Amino acid sequence: MDLVVYGASGYTGRLVARAVADRAPAGLRWALAGRDRERLEQVRRELGVGAEVIVADAHDDAALAAMASTASAIVTTVGPYARHGTPLVAACVDAGTDLADLTGEPLWMRDTVAAFHDRARISGARIVHACGFDSVPSDLGVWRLQAAATERHGRPCSDVVHAFGPMAGGVSGGTIASGLALLEQTVRDPEAREALRDPDLLAPGGHVSPDPVGPWWPQRHAGLDGWTAPFVMATTNGKVVRRTRYLLGEPWGSEVRYLERAYAPTWARAAAIGIGTSVGAAAMAVGPVRRLAKRFLPKPGEGPSETVRRNGFFRTTLVGHLDRATPPVIVRTEADLDPGYGATARMLSEVGLGLATGAFDAPGGVTTPAAVGGMRLVTMLEDVGIRIRVESPRS
Repeated sequence: MDLVVYGASGYTGRLVARAVADRAPAGLRWALAGRDRERLEQVRRELGVGAEVIVADAHDDAALAAMASTASAIVTTVGPYARHGTPLVAACVDAGTDLADLTGEPLWMRDTVAAFHDRARISGARIVHACGFDSVPSDLGVWRLQAAATERHGRPCSDVVHAFGPMAGGVSGGTIASGLALLEQTVRDPEAREALRDPDLLAPGGHVSPDPVGPWWPQRHAGLDGWTAPFVMATTNGKVVRRTRYLLGEPWGSEVRYLERAYAPTWARAAAIGIGTSVGAAAMAVGPVRRLAKRFLPKPGEGPSETVRRNGFFRTTLVGHLDRATPPVIVRTEADLDPGYGATARMLSEVGLGLATGAFDAPGGVTTPAAVGGMRLVTMLEDVGIRIRVESPRS
Protein backbone atom coordinates (compact mmCIF):
# COMPACT_ATOMS: atom_id res chain seq x y z
CA MET A 1 0.00 0.00 0.00
CA ASP A 2 1.43 3.38 -1.02
CA LEU A 3 -0.77 5.72 1.04
CA VAL A 4 -3.41 5.41 3.77
CA VAL A 5 -5.84 8.21 4.70
CA TYR A 6 -6.55 7.52 8.37
CA GLY A 7 -9.71 9.07 9.79
CA ALA A 8 -11.22 9.19 6.30
CA SER A 9 -14.83 9.10 7.51
CA GLY A 10 -14.50 12.22 9.70
CA TYR A 11 -15.21 15.79 8.62
CA THR A 12 -11.64 16.73 7.70
CA GLY A 13 -10.73 13.18 6.69
CA ARG A 14 -13.34 13.19 3.93
CA LEU A 15 -11.88 16.40 2.52
CA VAL A 16 -8.38 14.92 2.60
CA ALA A 17 -9.62 11.73 0.92
CA ARG A 18 -11.23 13.81 -1.84
CA ALA A 19 -7.99 15.77 -2.30
CA VAL A 20 -6.01 12.52 -2.61
CA ALA A 21 -8.54 11.09 -5.07
CA ASP A 22 -8.23 14.23 -7.21
CA ARG A 23 -4.43 14.10 -7.31
CA ALA A 24 -3.47 10.43 -7.01
CA PRO A 25 -1.16 9.45 -9.89
CA ALA A 26 -2.07 6.44 -12.01
CA GLY A 27 -1.18 3.21 -10.27
CA LEU A 28 -1.12 4.66 -6.74
CA ARG A 29 -2.38 2.04 -4.29
CA TRP A 30 -4.19 3.77 -1.47
CA ALA A 31 -6.69 3.07 1.29
CA LEU A 32 -9.35 4.69 3.45
CA ALA A 33 -8.91 3.82 7.12
CA GLY A 34 -10.73 4.39 10.39
CA ARG A 35 -12.72 2.56 13.04
CA ASP A 36 -16.11 2.22 11.27
CA ARG A 37 -16.20 0.05 8.14
CA GLU A 38 -19.71 1.09 7.13
CA ARG A 39 -18.84 4.79 7.16
CA LEU A 40 -15.61 4.14 5.27
CA GLU A 41 -17.50 2.19 2.63
CA GLN A 42 -19.86 5.15 2.30
CA VAL A 43 -16.95 7.53 1.73
CA ARG A 44 -15.54 5.18 -0.90
CA ARG A 45 -18.89 5.14 -2.71
CA GLU A 46 -19.16 8.95 -2.54
CA LEU A 47 -15.67 9.35 -4.00
CA GLY A 48 -16.23 6.69 -6.65
CA VAL A 49 -12.77 5.21 -6.11
CA GLY A 50 -11.39 1.70 -5.77
CA ALA A 51 -9.42 2.44 -2.62
CA GLU A 52 -9.06 -0.35 -0.09
CA VAL A 53 -10.84 -0.06 3.28
CA ILE A 54 -8.89 -0.69 6.49
CA VAL A 55 -10.51 -0.86 9.93
CA ALA A 56 -8.26 0.20 12.80
CA ASP A 57 -9.16 1.93 16.06
CA ALA A 58 -6.79 4.67 17.22
CA HIS A 59 -6.03 2.71 20.42
CA ASP A 60 -5.81 -0.79 18.93
CA ASP A 61 -2.05 -1.32 18.85
CA ALA A 62 -2.24 -4.55 16.88
CA ALA A 63 -4.49 -3.08 14.18
CA LEU A 64 -2.33 0.04 13.88
CA ALA A 65 0.84 -2.06 13.64
CA ALA A 66 -0.73 -4.16 10.90
CA MET A 67 -1.80 -1.06 8.98
CA ALA A 68 1.61 0.62 9.32
CA SER A 69 3.45 -2.53 8.26
CA THR A 70 1.65 -2.60 4.90
CA ALA A 71 1.90 1.14 4.05
CA SER A 72 4.63 3.37 2.70
CA ALA A 73 2.96 6.48 4.13
CA ILE A 74 -0.06 7.42 6.23
CA VAL A 75 -1.84 10.76 6.65
CA THR A 76 -3.96 11.10 9.78
CA THR A 77 -6.73 13.51 10.76
CA VAL A 78 -7.63 11.69 13.99
CA GLY A 79 -7.29 14.17 16.83
CA PRO A 80 -6.89 15.59 19.36
CA TYR A 81 -3.52 14.03 18.71
CA ALA A 82 -2.39 14.17 22.33
CA ARG A 83 -5.36 11.92 23.09
CA HIS A 84 -5.46 9.72 19.99
CA GLY A 85 -2.24 10.16 18.01
CA THR A 86 0.63 8.58 19.93
CA PRO A 87 -0.12 4.88 19.24
CA LEU A 88 -0.09 5.52 15.48
CA VAL A 89 3.20 7.42 15.71
CA ALA A 90 4.71 4.49 17.60
CA ALA A 91 3.42 2.00 15.03
CA CYS A 92 4.83 4.00 12.12
CA VAL A 93 8.21 4.51 13.79
CA ASP A 94 8.50 0.78 14.48
CA ALA A 95 7.55 -0.07 10.88
CA GLY A 96 9.66 2.64 9.23
CA THR A 97 6.48 4.10 7.72
CA ASP A 98 6.11 7.81 6.99
CA LEU A 99 3.31 9.70 8.77
CA ALA A 100 1.91 13.20 8.28
CA ASP A 101 -0.68 14.91 10.50
CA LEU A 102 -2.53 18.17 11.13
CA THR A 103 -1.59 18.72 14.75
CA GLY A 104 -1.37 22.20 16.19
CA GLU A 105 -0.57 20.82 19.66
CA PRO A 106 2.98 21.89 20.59
CA LEU A 107 3.10 19.98 23.88
CA TRP A 108 2.30 16.74 22.08
CA MET A 109 4.87 17.55 19.41
CA ARG A 110 7.43 18.06 22.16
CA ASP A 111 6.55 14.64 23.56
CA THR A 112 6.89 12.90 20.19
CA VAL A 113 10.27 14.56 19.60
CA ALA A 114 11.49 13.27 22.96
CA ALA A 115 10.06 9.78 22.57
CA PHE A 116 10.43 9.05 18.87
CA HIS A 117 12.89 11.30 17.01
CA ASP A 118 15.98 9.16 17.58
CA ARG A 119 14.07 5.94 16.91
CA ALA A 120 12.60 7.38 13.70
CA ARG A 121 16.04 8.41 12.47
CA ILE A 122 17.10 4.77 12.81
CA SER A 123 13.99 3.24 11.21
CA GLY A 124 13.81 5.89 8.48
CA ALA A 125 10.23 6.96 9.31
CA ARG A 126 9.48 10.62 8.60
CA ILE A 127 6.93 11.86 11.19
CA VAL A 128 5.79 15.17 9.74
CA HIS A 129 3.76 17.31 12.13
CA ALA A 130 1.70 20.44 11.40
CA CYS A 131 0.90 19.81 7.73
CA GLY A 132 -2.16 22.09 7.54
CA PHE A 133 -2.81 25.80 7.98
CA ASP A 134 -0.96 25.07 11.21
CA SER A 135 1.85 25.46 10.10
CA VAL A 136 2.59 25.19 6.36
CA PRO A 137 2.25 28.90 5.40
CA SER A 138 4.59 29.84 8.25
CA ASP A 139 7.08 27.01 7.89
CA LEU A 140 7.40 26.95 4.10
CA GLY A 141 6.96 30.72 3.89
CA VAL A 142 9.99 31.39 6.08
CA TRP A 143 12.00 28.67 4.32
CA ARG A 144 11.16 30.20 0.92
CA LEU A 145 11.98 33.72 2.11
CA GLN A 146 15.38 32.73 3.48
CA ALA A 147 16.21 30.79 0.34
CA ALA A 148 15.37 33.88 -1.74
CA ALA A 149 17.41 36.17 0.52
CA THR A 150 20.43 33.89 0.25
CA GLU A 151 20.07 33.68 -3.53
CA ARG A 152 19.70 37.46 -3.96
CA HIS A 153 22.04 38.78 -1.32
CA GLY A 154 24.28 35.89 -0.35
CA ARG A 155 22.98 35.80 3.21
CA PRO A 156 19.69 35.19 5.05
CA CYS A 157 17.42 37.71 6.71
CA SER A 158 18.03 38.38 10.39
CA ASP A 159 14.53 39.73 11.06
CA VAL A 160 11.27 38.29 9.66
CA VAL A 161 7.73 39.57 10.29
CA HIS A 162 4.81 37.46 9.10
CA ALA A 163 1.38 39.14 8.89
CA PHE A 164 -1.70 36.90 8.48
CA GLY A 165 -4.69 38.41 6.71
CA PRO A 166 -7.02 39.17 5.27
CA MET A 167 -8.70 35.77 5.42
CA ALA A 168 -12.10 34.12 5.71
CA GLY A 169 -13.21 30.61 6.59
CA GLY A 170 -14.78 28.34 9.17
CA VAL A 171 -13.74 26.11 12.03
CA SER A 172 -14.59 22.47 12.75
CA GLY A 173 -15.47 20.70 15.96
CA GLY A 174 -12.28 18.67 15.74
CA THR A 175 -10.12 21.78 15.74
CA ILE A 176 -12.08 23.21 18.66
CA ALA A 177 -11.70 19.95 20.59
CA SER A 178 -7.93 20.00 20.08
CA GLY A 179 -7.71 23.62 21.20
CA LEU A 180 -9.83 23.03 24.30
CA ALA A 181 -7.84 19.94 25.23
CA LEU A 182 -4.61 21.95 25.06
CA LEU A 183 -6.17 24.77 27.08
CA GLU A 184 -7.38 22.40 29.78
CA GLN A 185 -3.92 20.87 30.04
CA THR A 186 -2.33 24.27 30.56
CA VAL A 187 -4.96 25.29 33.14
CA ARG A 188 -4.25 22.29 35.37
CA ASP A 189 -0.50 21.94 34.72
CA PRO A 190 1.89 24.83 35.52
CA GLU A 191 4.74 23.02 33.72
CA ALA A 192 2.65 22.92 30.53
CA ARG A 193 1.94 26.65 30.77
CA GLU A 194 5.63 27.37 31.14
CA ALA A 195 6.51 25.05 28.25
CA LEU A 196 4.12 26.85 25.90
CA ARG A 197 5.96 30.10 26.60
CA ASP A 198 9.24 28.57 25.36
CA PRO A 199 9.88 29.48 21.68
CA ASP A 200 12.49 26.70 21.56
CA LEU A 201 10.20 23.96 22.85
CA LEU A 202 10.73 21.87 19.69
CA ALA A 203 14.43 22.69 19.39
CA PRO A 204 15.92 21.11 22.52
CA GLY A 205 19.43 22.31 23.18
CA GLY A 206 19.28 24.95 20.46
CA HIS A 207 20.02 28.66 20.71
CA VAL A 208 17.55 30.85 22.60
CA SER A 209 14.96 32.44 20.31
CA PRO A 210 12.74 35.52 20.77
CA ASP A 211 9.00 35.41 21.39
CA PRO A 212 7.17 34.86 18.05
CA VAL A 213 3.91 36.51 19.22
CA GLY A 214 4.66 40.09 20.27
CA PRO A 215 2.55 42.39 22.49
CA TRP A 216 -1.25 42.65 22.56
CA TRP A 217 -1.23 46.28 21.43
CA PRO A 218 -1.12 47.39 17.77
CA GLN A 219 2.23 47.60 16.03
CA ARG A 220 3.56 48.91 12.74
CA HIS A 221 6.38 47.20 10.85
CA ALA A 222 8.70 48.36 8.09
CA GLY A 223 7.61 46.94 4.75
CA LEU A 224 4.01 46.28 5.84
CA ASP A 225 0.98 48.47 5.23
CA GLY A 226 -1.52 48.78 8.06
CA TRP A 227 -1.17 47.49 11.60
CA THR A 228 -0.65 44.17 13.34
CA ALA A 229 -2.07 42.46 16.43
CA PRO A 230 -1.44 39.11 18.17
CA PHE A 231 -2.18 36.08 15.99
CA VAL A 232 -3.79 33.14 17.75
CA MET A 233 -1.69 30.53 15.93
CA ALA A 234 1.67 32.26 16.37
CA THR A 235 2.63 30.30 19.48
CA THR A 236 2.42 26.99 17.60
CA ASN A 237 3.64 28.21 14.22
CA GLY A 238 6.70 29.90 15.69
CA LYS A 239 7.79 26.66 17.35
CA VAL A 240 7.44 24.71 14.09
CA VAL A 241 9.46 27.33 12.20
CA ARG A 242 12.07 27.10 14.95
CA ARG A 243 12.24 23.30 14.66
CA THR A 244 12.87 23.54 10.92
CA ARG A 245 15.83 25.82 11.54
CA TYR A 246 17.12 23.43 14.19
CA LEU A 247 16.76 20.35 11.97
CA LEU A 248 18.52 22.06 9.05
CA GLY A 249 21.52 22.94 11.23
CA GLU A 250 20.83 26.66 11.80
CA PRO A 251 21.42 27.67 8.15
CA TRP A 252 20.08 31.20 8.81
CA GLY A 253 22.15 31.78 11.92
CA SER A 254 21.25 31.55 15.57
CA GLU A 255 20.16 35.16 16.00
CA VAL A 256 17.30 35.32 13.48
CA ARG A 257 14.11 36.90 14.85
CA TYR A 258 10.69 35.63 13.72
CA LEU A 259 7.52 37.51 14.68
CA GLU A 260 4.06 36.33 13.59
CA ARG A 261 1.08 38.70 13.77
CA ALA A 262 -2.48 39.22 12.54
CA TYR A 263 -2.90 41.95 9.91
CA ALA A 264 -5.38 44.79 10.44
CA PRO A 265 -5.99 47.73 8.09
CA THR A 266 -6.45 50.25 10.93
CA TRP A 267 -5.16 50.89 14.45
CA ALA A 268 -8.68 50.44 15.86
CA ARG A 269 -9.11 47.04 14.21
CA ALA A 270 -5.73 45.89 15.50
CA ALA A 271 -6.58 47.08 19.01
CA ALA A 272 -9.88 45.21 18.88
CA ILE A 273 -8.13 42.01 17.85
CA GLY A 274 -5.56 42.40 20.62
CA ILE A 275 -8.13 43.09 23.32
CA GLY A 276 -10.47 40.37 22.08
CA THR A 277 -7.68 37.81 21.99
CA SER A 278 -6.54 38.64 25.51
CA VAL A 279 -10.03 38.74 27.02
CA GLY A 280 -11.12 35.61 25.19
CA ALA A 281 -8.11 33.61 26.35
CA ALA A 282 -8.65 34.72 29.94
CA ALA A 283 -12.35 33.84 29.82
CA MET A 284 -11.77 30.39 28.32
CA ALA A 285 -9.31 29.60 31.11
CA VAL A 286 -12.27 29.69 33.52
CA GLY A 287 -13.85 26.24 33.86
CA PRO A 288 -17.57 27.25 33.82
CA VAL A 289 -17.04 29.49 30.78
CA ARG A 290 -15.24 26.68 28.97
CA ARG A 291 -18.00 24.18 29.78
CA LEU A 292 -20.66 26.62 28.58
CA ALA A 293 -18.77 27.23 25.35
CA LYS A 294 -18.61 23.49 24.65
CA ARG A 295 -22.41 23.37 24.60
CA PHE A 296 -22.65 25.83 21.72
CA LEU A 297 -19.46 25.30 19.71
CA PRO A 298 -19.28 22.73 16.87
CA LYS A 299 -18.70 19.15 18.01
CA PRO A 300 -16.09 16.73 16.57
CA GLY A 301 -17.33 15.57 13.17
CA GLU A 302 -19.03 18.92 12.50
CA GLY A 303 -17.59 21.74 10.43
CA PRO A 304 -18.24 24.69 8.13
CA SER A 305 -20.67 24.29 5.27
CA GLU A 306 -19.61 23.85 1.67
CA THR A 307 -20.62 27.47 1.00
CA VAL A 308 -18.31 28.74 3.77
CA ARG A 309 -15.48 26.58 2.47
CA ARG A 310 -16.06 27.69 -1.10
CA ASN A 311 -15.97 31.38 -0.15
CA GLY A 312 -12.94 31.04 2.09
CA PHE A 313 -9.48 32.43 1.31
CA PHE A 314 -6.28 33.54 2.98
CA ARG A 315 -3.45 35.95 2.30
CA THR A 316 -0.26 36.37 4.32
CA THR A 317 2.82 38.55 3.87
CA LEU A 318 6.32 37.77 5.10
CA VAL A 319 8.81 40.63 5.18
CA GLY A 320 12.45 39.79 5.79
CA HIS A 321 15.11 42.38 6.62
CA LEU A 322 18.88 41.95 6.29
CA ASP A 323 19.90 45.46 7.31
CA ARG A 324 18.72 49.04 6.87
CA ALA A 325 20.56 49.50 3.59
CA THR A 326 19.19 46.40 1.81
CA PRO A 327 15.65 46.23 0.37
CA PRO A 328 13.44 43.76 2.23
CA VAL A 329 12.65 40.33 0.83
CA ILE A 330 8.90 39.75 0.59
CA VAL A 331 7.01 36.47 0.24
CA ARG A 332 3.25 36.23 -0.27
CA THR A 333 1.35 33.07 0.64
CA GLU A 334 -2.24 32.79 -0.54
CA ALA A 335 -5.06 30.54 -1.66
CA ASP A 336 -8.66 31.04 -2.72
CA LEU A 337 -9.65 28.23 -0.37
CA ASP A 338 -10.95 28.03 3.17
CA PRO A 339 -7.69 28.06 5.15
CA GLY A 340 -8.66 25.50 7.78
CA TYR A 341 -10.30 22.96 5.49
CA GLY A 342 -10.08 23.55 1.75
CA ALA A 343 -6.42 24.56 1.91
CA THR A 344 -5.54 22.32 4.84
CA ALA A 345 -6.89 19.20 3.12
CA ARG A 346 -4.75 19.90 0.08
CA MET A 347 -1.68 20.68 2.17
CA LEU A 348 -1.90 17.37 4.03
CA SER A 349 -2.71 15.37 0.92
CA GLU A 350 0.27 16.82 -0.96
CA VAL A 351 2.64 16.01 1.90
CA GLY A 352 1.23 12.49 1.99
CA LEU A 353 1.52 12.02 -1.77
CA GLY A 354 5.06 13.36 -1.71
CA LEU A 355 6.02 10.88 0.98
CA ALA A 356 4.24 7.99 -0.72
CA THR A 357 5.69 8.57 -4.17
CA GLY A 358 9.29 9.24 -3.12
CA ALA A 359 9.23 12.94 -4.04
CA PHE A 360 11.02 13.89 -0.81
CA ASP A 361 14.50 12.65 0.11
CA ALA A 362 14.74 13.95 3.69
CA PRO A 363 16.00 11.58 6.41
CA GLY A 364 13.88 9.96 9.10
CA GLY A 365 12.93 11.71 12.31
CA VAL A 366 10.19 13.86 13.83
CA THR A 367 10.26 16.65 11.29
CA THR A 368 8.39 19.53 9.64
CA PRO A 369 6.85 20.30 6.23
CA ALA A 370 9.72 22.59 5.17
CA ALA A 371 12.46 20.28 6.44
CA VAL A 372 10.99 17.27 4.66
CA GLY A 373 9.62 18.86 1.47
CA GLY A 374 11.44 22.12 0.74
CA MET A 375 11.07 23.48 -2.78
CA ARG A 376 9.49 20.29 -4.06
CA LEU A 377 6.57 20.80 -1.68
CA VAL A 378 6.31 24.48 -2.64
CA THR A 379 5.89 23.41 -6.27
CA MET A 380 3.35 20.70 -5.44
CA LEU A 381 1.23 23.14 -3.44
CA GLU A 382 1.32 25.63 -6.30
CA ASP A 383 -0.24 22.94 -8.49
CA VAL A 384 -3.27 22.76 -6.16
CA GLY A 385 -3.80 26.51 -5.79
CA ILE A 386 -1.70 27.27 -2.69
CA ARG A 387 0.89 29.82 -3.69
CA ILE A 388 4.11 30.69 -1.82
CA ARG A 389 5.77 33.28 -4.05
CA VAL A 390 8.69 35.65 -3.73
CA GLU A 391 7.79 39.19 -4.70
CA SER A 392 10.01 40.75 -7.34
CA PRO A 393 12.24 43.57 -6.04
CA ARG A 394 10.93 47.06 -6.65
CA SER A 395 12.90 48.93 -9.23
